[in-house]
Amino acid sequence: MKRGTIIVGAGIIGLATAECLLRLGFKVLLLEQGKVGQESSWAGGGILSPLMPWHYPEAVTRLTQYSANLFSEWASALHTSTGIDPEYSQCGMIVLPPYDIKTAIHWCSKNDIHINQLKLPRFIPSNRNGTIKQCDTMQQTILLPDIAQIRTPRLLQALRQRVIQLGGEIIENCTVQRLIVKRNSVSTLETSSGQFAADHYVIAAGAWSAKILGQYAFGLTIKPICGQMLLFKFEHPPIPAILTQSSTYLVPRKDGHLLIGSTSEDKGFNKRITVSARKQLLKSALAILPQLYKMPVIRQWSGLRPASPLNIPTIGQHPDLTNLYINSGHFRYGVTMAPASAEILTNTMIGAPQPFDVNPYQY
Repeated sequence: MKRGTIIVGAGIIGLATAECLLRLGFKVLLLEQGKVGQESSWAGGGILSPLMPWHYPEAVTRLTQYSANLFSEWASALHTSTGIDPEYSQCGMIVLPPYDIKTAIHWCSKNDIHINQLKLPRFIPSNRNGTIKQCDTMQQTILLPDIAQIRTPRLLQALRQRVIQLGGEIIENCTVQRLIVKRNSVSTLETSSGQFAADHYVIAAGAWSAKILGQYAFGLTIKPICGQMLLFKFEHPPIPAILTQSSTYLVPRKDGHLLIGSTSEDKGFNKRITVSARKQLLKSALAILPQLYKMPVIRQWSGLRPASPLNIPTIGQHPDLTNLYINSGHFRYGVTMAPASAEILTNTMIGAPQPFDVNPYQY
């Protein structure tokens, strides 16, 4: 075995990083303060793209595009090795107005992304009881046919099993309390389950990363942003593709489940679900898909996204502590960015060439 590594955080980023290191022969231990993958990762919709990528900095879209291109093979390999199907599906994404069509077409052309225009019916509220009716006019929409989705809970199950298959160890309900530092490197982690030591340490704890780093955060700007979602169940998928309008999106699953997301609430580590969020999401979703009227909400949940400035994550070595690495701050796109982020961090640790310029993600 190569030198041992402790990864703090067993969400999508921690699991993907562990799997990548284990395939290279590293010995890996994951420490998770709760249950594996049950925070922001589990709560996500699994859209493998920013909703309107032309609104994001190049550092975000470069990483999401590269990572999305890894997903088909990655999901297939996980399915083969674990028997758990992450349900990767290149279903496409339809963007409803408002949007700037010139900006969208220019960005897609520049980034070699297929884009089509099509017309769909437009719906408006018909009366005070909240029902929706179809207008006589059609609305111009954008179809991005190559956008894919993944069923996030199944991806997390497959990754967990694969990490264990490869010899990784996971300790749940283990809260990291303090980093013990000696001579510009981490010597030990003090946790609720005792002390742990390794040659390398990776902080992949999402919204909790800066809190865990404590005095060694050095201005790392990652904070929790709560996102709430709703779940419906149809007999068959009610729509063939992901639908998105502004910040609202509808994600159809193969078994008829439909996800509606999401809010964006800056309220600290509070992830309580609310009636106001439910009403807000329902109102936006009904204007997109009137079939939801009078259908029951199967479930409402929330997650705490690790928000970072401009959605740009931190992936790389700590500036002062030589054996400490960060893979965190992926905000809305942790699932999308996971395989690429794991590859970049692993390349950093072993001194391998990177797939593209990774300076924007340095600490």
